[in-house]
Amino acid sequence: MSDLLSRLAASAETMAAPPPPGYSGKVLRYDGLILECAGFPASPGTRCRVETEDGADATGEIVGFANGRNLIFLDQPGARITHGCSVHKIPGGHNAAMGPALLGRVLDAEGAPLDDLPSPACAEPRPLKGRERNPLARQPVRAVLDVGVRLINAALTVGRGQRVGIIAGSGVGKSVLIEMMTRYTRADVIVVGLIGERAREVGDFVAKVMTAENRNKTCVVAVPADRSPLLRLRAAQRATAIAEYFRDQGKEVMLIMDSLTRVAHARREVGLALGEQPTAKGYPPSALSMIPGLIERAGPGLSGEGSITAFYTILADGDDTTNDPVVDTARAILDGHFVLSRKQAQMGLYPAIDLTQSVSRVMKDIAAKPHERAAARLRRAIALYMENRDMMLMGAYTPGQDAALDEAVALWPPIETFIRQDIDDPADFEGSVAALVDLMGAEA
Repeated sequence: MSDLLSRLAASAETMAAPPPPGYSGKVLRYDGLILECAGFPASPGTRCRVETEDGADATGEIVGFANGRNLIFLDQPGARITHGCSVHKIPGGHNAAMGPALLGRVLDAEGAPLDDLPSPACAEPRPLKGRERNPLARQPVRAVLDVGVRLINAALTVGRGQRVGIIAGSGVGKSVLIEMMTRYTRADVIVVGLIGERAREVGDFVAKVMTAENRNKTCVVAVPADRSPLLRLRAAQRATAIAEYFRDQGKEVMLIMDSLTRVAHARREVGLALGEQPTAKGYPPSALSMIPGLIERAGPGLSGEGSITAFYTILADGDDTTNDPVVDTARAILDGHFVLSRKQAQMGLYPAIDLTQSVSRVMKDIAAKPHERAAARLRRAIALYMENRDMMLMGAYTPGQDAALDEAVALWPPIETFIRQDIDDPADFEGSVAALVDLMGAEA
């Protein structure tokens, strides 16, 4: 009897003892992607570490709650987790450490280095999901940003603090265009988020943009396509948070996110795994509502701050730019969009920007009137020529019947020369505008 009482007393002492440091709970259910653990105080976004059967700990993030339990979405689907495995909270899951040491580095979604260098020494914590700002306190877009691409500088002029979508199908020169802009844009800091790209393309892109001239002002956040959807989402948030940090330091920042569509795909995977109902072509509401929240974090800063000029690549499935929910949602909130044309790509006309479908909504606020008139004339000439190109190829075009079309046909060879630009041939803003005005015959 005394032995039994001793064992019961020892058991009671064990139950009353506080859990070991970092201990949070135990796994109660696991389906290969999402696990449930005994509830403990933690908000969505909290990072967790889960012990596994083989000793290789798995990581994940709390994405919600159910029946008093925490739902954790794993970074490593299919980890060898058994019932009762311990779950530990990881501190700092809602923040990212910021500092000048981020420049010249290639990081993953957690801020760990991918370039075989030591972790960057950064001490200032910033929220990954940003801070809300009074829209009336933001500065207007008033200054031109030179992106080094002739057609964009001349006919789709970009302002500092503008948010632009690059809408394209596959294989029409999207990667080459953003590489040109990364190399030649006149910005203090360049932040590139490579989200869901092929691992080979990540390595190629980093090797091309991390040149001696650009390395000290460029930061790349990369998460390949085979990583967890939550890591892809965190990479997009981290890249935006890095851009926000440097903007707040008074820097003129260019943010390139390739691609916004794959960020939306990642949010769709998480939403569907949590049981959200798909609404618009398979996208749950959370996937589409995330897009404005991410885009609105870019743009001009407050008085005394810099700006974030953001370019988001958007993949158009089957070259359909009208019925894709991600394209529609992004286009409604962006300050402009560049559509890449497969027809122009097949003609060998690179960069294959379809000027007739593209627009910069701030150009009228930052371009001089002669410049604006010349750009409008170029747009009309290209539209006329492309609309009647098939007719001309069939031999049905007769000069003298339409003066405007005759002018467009006569101008087409120099227009082709104007649009074509080699990747190693930057074009500054002043030279681009001068070439446009000279081409279209407008007053300087």
